[in-house]
Amino acid sequence: MANVVRAALVQATWTGDTESMIAKHEEHAREAARQGAKIIGFQEVFNAPYFCQVQEPEHYRWAESVPDGPTVTRMRELARETGMVVVVPVFEVEQSGFYFNTAAVIDSDGSYLGKYRKHHIPQVKGFWEKYYFKPGNAGWPVFDTAVGKVGVYICYDRHFPEGWRQLGLNGAQIVYNPSATSRGLSAYLWQLEQPAAAVANEYFIAAINRVGVEEYGDNDFYGTSYFVDPRGQFVGETASDKAEELVVRDLDLGLIEEVRQQWAFYRDRRPDAYEGLVQP
Repeated sequence: MANVVRAALVQATWTGDTESMIAKHEEHAREAARQGAKIIGFQEVFNAPYFCQVQEPEHYRWAESVPDGPTVTRMRELARETGMVVVVPVFEVEQSGFYFNTAAVIDSDGSYLGKYRKHHIPQVKGFWEKYYFKPGNAGWPVFDTAVGKVGVYICYDRHFPEGWRQLGLNGAQIVYNPSATSRGLSAYLWQLEQPAAAVANEYFIAAINRVGVEEYGDNDFYGTSYFVDPRGQFVGETASDKAEELVVRDLDLGLIEEVRQQWAFYRDRRPDAYEGLVQP
């Protein structure tokens, strides 16, 4: 029998405050559960606006601890309620002066499994992330969840193939890529890079983007979130480029082994020849 996982993602518009933003995502999660979903993921720093369009100290107020902060605590309760695995991207403060762009992974019973911290931090117009975030220092964890082995890669990370590969080597079957990317900067890459990474590493990817224009800049987040399979094919249609949307799709994890036997990319790797790739 096929190992099919019903998976969900949410692309959302900013509501104007954290409480209503979290509440909206809780309702999306409950609807996904009603549709039979067993895992759900949210967009980059989902409980806040994309404040990195500006460089202002006031925006450190969005940061909280992981896993003991209010948002992850609340999401653990949501996971227990819905019986879903939940991928929760937030602005993390570890201690004074140590801030990270982070995603917590919560299992279907509400247990906190761990976190991924974004490795690659952009610093270009409209995406001033180095002002806020240190580069991730927690490696490339893959979490053994109720639905299988789940990894996370965050937004700008997607331009760097090394992390995609490490997640595959660590056993990932599904990788969630929460993002905030806008029209005009690299939109044409959105439906190119993640399908290519899914093919190269032979797993499923959930590519999540914000949608709409928010209060701290003119970035027009274009949505079009999707799931892509290990053959690089979209699972169903992509989401709207203008409207908020809950996307629920069935992922046949049996396809992973089928593709790996057919294409054999892992067999034919040459790590003995790759030493130059990690030289400064």
